[in-house]
Amino acid sequence: MAVSPSPSAASGNGVVSIPLSRFRARVWLISAVVVLISVIGLVLSSIQLGSPLRPGLDFTGGTQIQLERNCGDSCRNLQASAVSDALQGLNLPTEADEALPKLSGTRVQLLDGGESLLLRLPTLTAAQGQGVITGLADVAGPYVDGGQSVDTIGPSLGGQLLRSSLISLLVAFAGIAAYITIRYDGRFAFLALVALAHDVVIVCGIFAWLGLFVQLEVDSLFAVALLTIAGYSVNDTVVVFDRIRERSRENAQRPVSQQVDLAVSATLTRTLYTSGTTLLPLLALIFFGGLTLYWFAIALALGVVVGSWSSIALAPALLTLWDSGNGSE
Repeated sequence: MAVSPSPSAASGNGVVSIPLSRFRARVWLISAVVVLISVIGLVLSSIQLGSPLRPGLDFTGGTQIQLERNCGDSCRNLQASAVSDALQGLNLPTEADEALPKLSGTRVQLLDGGESLLLRLPTLTAAQGQGVITGLADVAGPYVDGGQSVDTIGPSLGGQLLRSSLISLLVAFAGIAAYITIRYDGRFAFLALVALAHDVVIVCGIFAWLGLFVQLEVDSLFAVALLTIAGYSVNDTVVVFDRIRERSRENAQRPVSQQVDLAVSATLTRTLYTSGTTLLPLLALIFFGGLTLYWFAIALALGVVVGSWSSIALAPALLTLWDSGNGSE
């Protein structure tokens, strides 16, 4: 977006106005296209998977086994199909009243160039989990000493975590909506909530597409990321709206479009610095944080970028709709 002086640029504090109102149609188009693509991803995921996002082990229950292979200088070539075939031939121990777990739907992932193996299985007992590790030794072994981990979450606990995550998200969004409604007039509150919905939908849509193409699953950390994104987005939007209110009090006769341009210009540097310093530790987590926090950091980084866009571009551009001069310069 080009920066050029406008008639409103000659303000008392010498701030050069960014003509956001002049380019508001482009801002709306960019956001509309990205939101549409995100919604399509959520709809396709709902059709194919039965839910807008692919739920992970935290929400569905089951057993996750991660095996670290002792590769030496290089790992022996391993195919996910070979692991799946080996699983079908395993004879796992069962109690007298237990049914043999079905391993046909096991998800097999090769990580770090085949140095690590991740299995998502139905709920297994401790003996059955050890049986899987031992049974795959000929195919995937040898293993690093102490490099095996088995995590099991029962179906009831998974359902409880899903309900708790949804309730926490709804309560947080309702609290944000109530605060903004009390703090600002109706139009500011409405636009802040639109910006919040815009950010959440886009992040969820991206993860929906990832779930379809690379079978990425969301877990409880993703719910935490959404809560963080909501707070970050609203905080940035509130800063811009506060500056717009200050401008309107200083010169109520000035068109809303000019007040918005000056307010965005005054807060742009602050927003970019805040977003940049927030992204730095997230990038460190993405590149050096390991697998556990990788997608959590990705979700937060996406939320910071999208939230900054909605705060300094989308929400102020939508506010110019209330300009009696129709946003003219």
